[in-house]
Amino acid sequence: MRIPDFIQSPTDLRKLSLEELPSVANQLRQFLLESLNETGGHLAAGLGTIELTIALHYVFNTPQDKLIWDVGHQAYPHKILTQRAPLFHSIRQKDGLAPFPRREESPYDGFGVGHSSTSISAALGMTIAKQISGESGRAIAVIGDGAMTAGMAFEALNHAGDIKADLLVVLNDNDMSISGNVGALSNYFARILSSKLYTTVRKGSKKVLSRMPPVWEFARKTEEHLKGMIMPGTLFEELGFNYIGPVDGHDLASMVKTLQNVQALKGPQLLHVITQKGKGYPPAEADPIKYHGVTKGFYSPKVETKKPSTPNPTYSEVLGNWLCEMAAIEPRLVAITPAMCEGSGLVDFAKRFPTRYFDVGIAEQHSVTLAAGLACDNMKPVVAIYSTFLQRAYDQLIHDVAIQNLPVLFAIDRAGLVNDGPTHSGNFDLSYLRCIPNMLVMAPKDANECRHMLYTGLQAGVPAAVRYPRGCGPQTTLDDKCQALPIGKAELIQEGHQIALLSFGSMFTTAKKVADQLGATLVNMRFVKPLDEDMIIAIAKKHALIVTLEENVVIGGAGEGVSACLQKHDCHHPVLHFGLPDHFVEHGTQEEMLASVGLDEQSILAAIQKKVSSHSCNETLSPLESQ
Repeated sequence: MRIPDFIQSPTDLRKLSLEELPSVANQLRQFLLESLNETGGHLAAGLGTIELTIALHYVFNTPQDKLIWDVGHQAYPHKILTQRAPLFHSIRQKDGLAPFPRREESPYDGFGVGHSSTSISAALGMTIAKQISGESGRAIAVIGDGAMTAGMAFEALNHAGDIKADLLVVLNDNDMSISGNVGALSNYFARILSSKLYTTVRKGSKKVLSRMPPVWEFARKTEEHLKGMIMPGTLFEELGFNYIGPVDGHDLASMVKTLQNVQALKGPQLLHVITQKGKGYPPAEADPIKYHGVTKGFYSPKVETKKPSTPNPTYSEVLGNWLCEMAAIEPRLVAITPAMCEGSGLVDFAKRFPTRYFDVGIAEQHSVTLAAGLACDNMKPVVAIYSTFLQRAYDQLIHDVAIQNLPVLFAIDRAGLVNDGPTHSGNFDLSYLRCIPNMLVMAPKDANECRHMLYTGLQAGVPAAVRYPRGCGPQTTLDDKCQALPIGKAELIQEGHQIALLSFGSMFTTAKKVADQLGATLVNMRFVKPLDEDMIIAIAKKHALIVTLEENVVIGGAGEGVSACLQKHDCHHPVLHFGLPDHFVEHGTQEEMLASVGLDEQSILAAIQKKVSSHSCNETLSPLESQ
């Protein structure tokens, strides 16, 4: 893997002629393929933005001009072009480059991102700041990858158009194929609409016609409707933006010329760019969803080896299979997801039950209130959503579901640490769920228990959540039939002495290993809300130390719920909490991240032994019943 000599910084890029840029694109595309073949990462979106990225850095004076990337999946070429090519082998690795733009990492990363649809708001804020301070430079929001489906994007567009900010929004439309209507003719329109001549004539006409209100109104409407007939810009024009496009995002000459024209324009501008996900790599062009994220070794020519079959499904597959099973016998079941069909395991459900499947796009708030509306009319909605994305719909969860005590089931995937880092890790859901009245909150120890919990939540008749991690749990056998678990009842796994481990969800496997080494009692708590208070008090009476384990922040988490329970019953008992710390955990492998925060087996064992052997309290730990 060779780093191209001229891909060092945008300054070097601007020294090249326009005719040399396609060669840069080709080498950049090859470098991205070879790099991700060694590390894994997000591929298809980045392949589609290579020419767009080159054109933006070629025309604008970055980093003084700020490029604000939406989502971040599309920003890998940007990272390579901005002095980070020598470090690109470390992307998503421990202590390496972050997989998304990050302000601390480079002055070229104007805004840290992870969740979608934030770019226009952030760029508008920077634009306003520059206007107030008198600083030069501008902010450019690059939004795509479905992010324009979110309401937040339109809120920002509405505000920017209202205050006539000098903002450029580049709509990277990568869901449309580059067909005949996006060729020479469309590029011609884009160049004309962004040109100085067109702008001058347009302004002059406005000045003259504004003195004749009836004629001006007719001319204004005629212009908008004529533009609307040949391009989809009427909506943006109504929001106060000058719409330009669509332009072929892989035609570097047209992109550069159009951006140079746009650079001189005042007021809100929206440039509509058509790109193709996976551009330049045929497998990714044919299946951009499959190649959205790749594992290392995807690109090297190699003999295909058949993966060993395993009866242990991922949690996402468990959800998908369970939904199909339930939908076949429950006609009121409806599945909803905010643009996470594949990730949440809903592909088969969408095919088998299309009238009861709703992908609402990147609109988490809408997904939750939609479910609330369905529940009002006696449907049984299941919202399949990642933990980190449910945070965006917290108000709807409280106001539209919990206050009305509506039976909506939340299947919360990617709970706990994930290797994309703090923007995508689900570290807070137990804390933000257990404080909400009416909520039923469950965390399974394995895939089989996950099935039973989903069924329990569906039958409970109250707002319910089942949270589970990414990937597979411990090896287990799935029961043929689902059963409703007794609400709020924990499961005693094994009895020991002196020490009791109370495990919540994904920490069960580690807790079992620790308990076996210590000869300790082990309890699978299962329910975060309501807690099994009877079990907790019974455990406290027989053990010297209670240890709680959860893959959630300690602050406000399940462990603190155990301490609150003991206090409520006037039990002053030693408790040791294991969970995620009060800081964001950086990206790495699952094992590296857990070890870095002391949630690996050896760290937990050592901390418990230290606690037991410590006499800092001037007394030996002893069970309540012997005190």
